[in-house]
Amino acid sequence: MERLGTGIGWRPEIADAVAGMPGVDWVEVVAENVCPGHLPEPLLRLRERGVTVVPHGVSLGLGGADRPDAGRLAALAERAGALGSPLVTEHIAFVRAGGPLTASPRLEAGHLLPVPRTRDALDVLCENVRVAQDALPVPLAVENIAALFSWPGEEMTEGQFLYDLADRTGVRLLIDVANLHTNHVNRGEDPAEALAELPLEAIAYVHVAGGFQRDGVWHDSHAHPVPRPVLDILTDLASRVRPPGVLLERDENFPGPAELERELTAIGEAVAKGGVLARPAPGQAHPVPEQGRDTAPSAAAGDAGRARERLALRQTALLSALVAGTPAPEGFDGARLRVQARALAAKRADVVARVAPELPGILGAGYRDAFLAYAHAHPMTGGYRRDALDFAEDLLAAGRQRPARVRRELRQWWRERSGPAPRPRWRARRNVTYRQR
Repeated sequence: MERLGTGIGWRPEIADAVAGMPGVDWVEVVAENVCPGHLPEPLLRLRERGVTVVPHGVSLGLGGADRPDAGRLAALAERAGALGSPLVTEHIAFVRAGGPLTASPRLEAGHLLPVPRTRDALDVLCENVRVAQDALPVPLAVENIAALFSWPGEEMTEGQFLYDLADRTGVRLLIDVANLHTNHVNRGEDPAEALAELPLEAIAYVHVAGGFQRDGVWHDSHAHPVPRPVLDILTDLASRVRPPGVLLERDENFPGPAELERELTAIGEAVAKGGVLARPAPGQAHPVPEQGRDTAPSAAAGDAGRARERLALRQTALLSALVAGTPAPEGFDGARLRVQARALAAKRADVVARVAPELPGILGAGYRDAFLAYAHAHPMTGGYRRDALDFAEDLLAAGRQRPARVRRELRQWWRERSGPAPRPRWRARRNVTYRQR
């Protein structure tokens, strides 16, 4: 595996800082946020300097019950080619549910949600990863994710699940040590045990990020400084294997260049400390325990189809509880699901405000309350930009509940993006039925 070195997540808000930052060997970009034909000039200048750029996808939903969408795969492949990337990365997560497999409306989470660590989920994930590998021009690496809740009836640990995934598909692993910390706080999982079970030779690179704890729950915010426990997990990992690359993620509340450089320095020191404490001999991967490993062969075609159906039903029931107000499926921690549901709604409001900043400008201080009320009755079905349009349409369909100036500006904004007139109210409120299911 190519050695990447020290990296940072490239975001437009810190482009100038990254351009002048010493010791940055490579950057990672959110794949869905760049257009291959119109790459940002600061990113092109980094490429011209020889800085490696890796596209990091967030929307494939490789852990979902459906096979990966060919259009999304083609878009990811196009970005890898445009950026000259040595690999692409995605997540072990599901981001949507419903549809033909369950004969129910499609629902979007707008977030990376954990898959159950079961043999059904592993069979589906392995097949989805193989489909993605065949469609991409460069190797694929997949990332472990953070979670606020656990699935009932899991059959494997995190380490066992990742080991078998890599063993059966040859996929590389992107290990996020911040997510291991999150799962330690939220799900009681020992990061050291997960690291001990991983196929360390499969690691492509490592993510490091910050978060915060509230009411006993750790939120993987990517908007706070990297805490000491996360750096300690990085040191533990580096004591077992020399990571090919380590990258700092920051998505919000961007600090100045000096603070970013201090965080990169702390990350480098944590890796160096791990090298001093190195456990295996050079070049030797830490052994993976055999006991408890899932050594079952891949499912036959008929069994795989039934596994998809079973997984689809479970994921749809969970996502419906999180975004459409249906009862929590049996075995889940209802309190944790309520925390997750609130987090999803808050994230949805924040992202819509970013992709359509005119809406908070038009609605003023009432934007957030208005959007949360809308989201409570309207699960997302088509991504954040579609969500912004549907929200505006719903406000227009409500008639004279807003001041004339707000209605006028909202109608103009909506017309510029959707057409001459909003759809009839009965169509504008079509998603209300999701809450009733």
